[in-house]
Amino acid sequence: METHADVNRPASNTELHQVVDHFIAHRLTESGVVAASRADDANVLRRTMLDLVGRIPTANEAKQYIDSADPNKQMALVDRLIASPGFSRHQANELNSMLMQGSSGDLLKYLRPAVADNRPWDQIFRDLLEADPESGADQFLKSRVKDLDRLANDTSVIFFGVNVSCAQCHDHPLVSEWTQSHFFGMKSFFSRTFENGGFLGERDYGLVKFQTTSGEERVAPLMFLTGTVLEEPEVSEPTDEQKKEEKKQLDELKEKKQPPPTPAFSRRAQLATVALKENENMYFSRAIVNRVWHRLFGRGLVAPVDQMHPENPASHPELLERLASDLVAHNYDLRRLIRGLVLSEAYARSSRWEGDSYPAPELFAVASIRPLTPAQYATSLRLASMSPSWFPEDLQSDAFEQRIEQVENSARGFAGMIEQPGEDFQVSVTEALLFNNNQRITSEFLRDGNDSLVGTLKSVDDRTQLVSDAVWNVFTRPPTADEIQMLAEYLLQYRENQVIAAQQLVWALLTTNEVRFNY
Repeated sequence: METHADVNRPASNTELHQVVDHFIAHRLTESGVVAASRADDANVLRRTMLDLVGRIPTANEAKQYIDSADPNKQMALVDRLIASPGFSRHQANELNSMLMQGSSGDLLKYLRPAVADNRPWDQIFRDLLEADPESGADQFLKSRVKDLDRLANDTSVIFFGVNVSCAQCHDHPLVSEWTQSHFFGMKSFFSRTFENGGFLGERDYGLVKFQTTSGEERVAPLMFLTGTVLEEPEVSEPTDEQKKEEKKQLDELKEKKQPPPTPAFSRRAQLATVALKENENMYFSRAIVNRVWHRLFGRGLVAPVDQMHPENPASHPELLERLASDLVAHNYDLRRLIRGLVLSEAYARSSRWEGDSYPAPELFAVASIRPLTPAQYATSLRLASMSPSWFPEDLQSDAFEQRIEQVENSARGFAGMIEQPGEDFQVSVTEALLFNNNQRITSEFLRDGNDSLVGTLKSVDDRTQLVSDAVWNVFTRPPTADEIQMLAEYLLQYRENQVIAAQQLVWALLTTNEVRFNY
């Protein structure tokens, strides 16, 4: 007999974006909240391009999309962007930021080909634990191997959505599921890992011991977050003489620039096996779904993203389970997941709320306003300040992609001057001073050149046209009548010098919140 819950559950073959909208709409109805209207085409285009390829559209791209009457243009846009080289570059940057979290070094050598090949997320996880130095996958562990407590917790937070650091000194005070055995059980998977001459090794021996709050000393089990304890071969602790011989061999390998021998039993490999096993993989699949959702919507289905436990349930538990199950069923295909989320109506909502009281953020009734990452911001500033003639309508796709990649590469230096946004982001005093006082702003974004926006605008005598061209290039949308009137009047004071007029206008537009945020 079909239950009420069955009636309200989408069929198994329902498109992923429709699944998203079903569960979001159901919660809104239950809460008596009417969602914000859909954002206009210019807004949807800009948001989608920032999220999928890490940049704003060019003026020509914006005009073509807005003018198109194709009812399927958003789907065509998403599919084109996901198939583009820009998608691979941007997603590699995003994954690198998520995986390294401010650690020294980066994973881009590994991630760029991995994302380009659409390598499954479970395989990426295995590769990072295997830590092959040739591929560059070893950087995840190498950047943390000198602090095994941090390595254990970072792995738990990033891949499983669980912050077990509070269970290090005592059982978690608020979450009964997280005990000291969970923290030290996770640490045990890495306790035999070490660095030798720039190479990672893993010993065949070594136990983790810890003290309970009552002073009892215990040996940590090799235990996963679900409570599953893994069996492993019994090994004896080597004698002092054997340790001396091991050190001698490691010193010789270091001198020869060779990696340590592979262990007969790898605890790290056991972590990959148990974490991906059926009935054990719920933490792994839910965590990446929640992180991708958080990145695209500004808030996770579970918030914060490192607090996935029964005392902190998801805002839409059935949706999280459905997305996680779909990810596993489709070989951990992150492109499929991303495509499904950005094609939803929930993703395309306006960030402008017209109602009286702002709805609870966990309802996803209105789009979040999100600060751009350093790479997004620097690339978009560079693109917005370039002459539209550098991207003509008839430019072939290969040549277009090459120019875009040139823009991205030239923006890297400036990106290093911008902070990575965290929760409750606010533009810093340092950033504000950078845009007000640093000569680099003039030399990079306000220069008078054949390929610059200032160089193009200085030749436009009609102030209305000048304002329109500038707004299209920087804001990637048509100007409003008020903007044309206000900015045209503003330019009157610089009528004697067209270059300064163009520079003042471009600077005024580039330093707005409309450029700084994804809205």
